[in-house]
Amino acid sequence: MKAAVYMGGAKNIQIKEVPDPVLEEGEVLIKVGAANICGVDSRTYNFGDKKIEPPRILGHEFAGTVVDGARPELGINIGDRVTSYVVIPCGTCIYCKRGRANMCETRTTFGYQHDGSFAEYIVIPKKAVDNRHLFHIPEHINFEEASLAEPLATVLNAHGKLNIGIKDTVVVLGAGPIGILHSLVSKIEGANHVCLMDISEGRLKLAEKFGFDSYIKVKDDGSHIETVKAMNDGLGPDVVIVANTAAQSQVEALEMAGRCARVEFFGGLPKSNPYATLNTNLIHYRELIVSGSFSSKIEDFRNSLKLISTGLLPAKDIITHRFKLDDMLKAFEVIPSGKAIKVSIQPGE
Repeated sequence: MKAAVYMGGAKNIQIKEVPDPVLEEGEVLIKVGAANICGVDSRTYNFGDKKIEPPRILGHEFAGTVVDGARPELGINIGDRVTSYVVIPCGTCIYCKRGRANMCETRTTFGYQHDGSFAEYIVIPKKAVDNRHLFHIPEHINFEEASLAEPLATVLNAHGKLNIGIKDTVVVLGAGPIGILHSLVSKIEGANHVCLMDISEGRLKLAEKFGFDSYIKVKDDGSHIETVKAMNDGLGPDVVIVANTAAQSQVEALEMAGRCARVEFFGGLPKSNPYATLNTNLIHYRELIVSGSFSSKIEDFRNSLKLISTGLLPAKDIITHRFKLDDMLKAFEVIPSGKAIKVSIQPGE
């Protein structure tokens, strides 16, 4: 089969033929219908990732059709259209027992310990199948829309701590696909005002079609902070979500947050320099609640697919570019251009 294989280091993904998968007992083979590019995939392409042992097929946001390894006792049959929760936990550690598989001490995932979805086919390991990680896709949802379930699930995991409602003014720092998802979910949850911020005018322009309440460009002189603090009748935002990987955004999130606000550090910082110099007096005197989130729980994934299925989330508008597997390297060049929101790879015909 054809696959995009990470060979180690920066700018070193090769599109080539690899052996067809051979299933072991209990595994399921999926013909990939769509595999969306995640920010992690993009970073790995541009900078490499020492945690990934090459050669490895990347990709973990995917959906497709069951073509082998049917498990009828679990409701998985040949021809079923499915997507998959991507965390494969041990199931026995304290975090797994608490329903927090994303915190599992020995968790594995597609694209890291298991070959991922940037290929014509992907193997779902027996443990994932046994634990009912495969979810059926409603007929009115296409593969690329269903592939949004994974990133949306990570957003829902964060929002489980934020308790956003009709009284809230929400500011999201970062107008990439994750920032847009945070903003959309905030509106669905009933936020009174949602403001999207970014350093790129192009990204903000792309996001205008979603009809958020305001858009603010980050300025070099820091004046955007005062603009945000003036919101909500001068009280500042009730919720600030950092949906990017810049330490400065974490610093500014605390500065612009209103009293008693909830601040979510969603984006992880680069491993080479994972530090931000924060004014923690702001947390103390303003009684801020600061949280972080990582990956998602299986319940978040289930709920994200339900949300996509309702049509409340405009999934079709989030996918802006599509590439065949042969052209995948071109896709990695489009992402940083600011001309795309979410890019989908479609390995099949």
